[in-house]
Amino acid sequence: MRVCCVALAVVCVVAGDPLCAQSAVPDPGRSVAATCANCHGTTGASAGVIPSLAGRPRQELVATTHEFKSGSRAGTIMPQLAKGYSDEQIELAAAWFAAQAPGK
Repeated sequence: MRVCCVALAVVCVVAGDPLCAQSAVPDPGRSVAATCANCHGTTGASAGVIPSLAGRPRQELVATTHEFKSGSRAGTIMPQLAKGYSDEQIELAAAWFAAQAPGK
C-alpha cells in the first residue's frame, strides 16, 4: 500500500498534475486581509461604524496600522490586533485593501 502511494505521488509530481500538487497562496495580501473581515468586511467595505479600508491609500493604511501597533493611536481592539502583524503583513494587507473598490 505504501509503495502505491509513493508511486502515485511520484507520477503526480513528474506529470505536473495540478490536482496532486499543493497550491501556493495566490495572493498573500488577500490572505492577511481576510483576518480583518469580521470588522471591516470581506473586501474592506464595512457596514456601520467601523471604517472601510477598501480603496484607501496604501501608505495611509500602513501608517495607521503602525500607529495602532506602537500604541500612539488609541482604539478598542486594533492596538492588540496590530501587534500581531509583521511589517510585511501590514504592507501586504494595505496594498490589497488599497486595490479594492472603495466602500460606501
